[in-house]
Amino acid sequence: MSQKKRFLLRLDPKLYDVLEKWSADELRSVNAQIEYLLAEAARKSGRWKETRRQSEKEEEE
Repeated sequence: MSQKKRFLLRLDPKLYDVLEKWSADELRSVNAQIEYLLAEAARKSGRWKETRRQSEKEEEE
């Protein structure tokens, strides 16, 4: 199992409310939603070329 980096994130309460509603709509936790959004932004910008399937395969090994 891969270990995840922990860090403190301070958010504007209004932004957190938006993320909370959005994550509920997509059946994710707020943490998972933030991670998903950041990963998508990194992929779209070309800064992270790893696909989700590749990372899932590595976790299984």
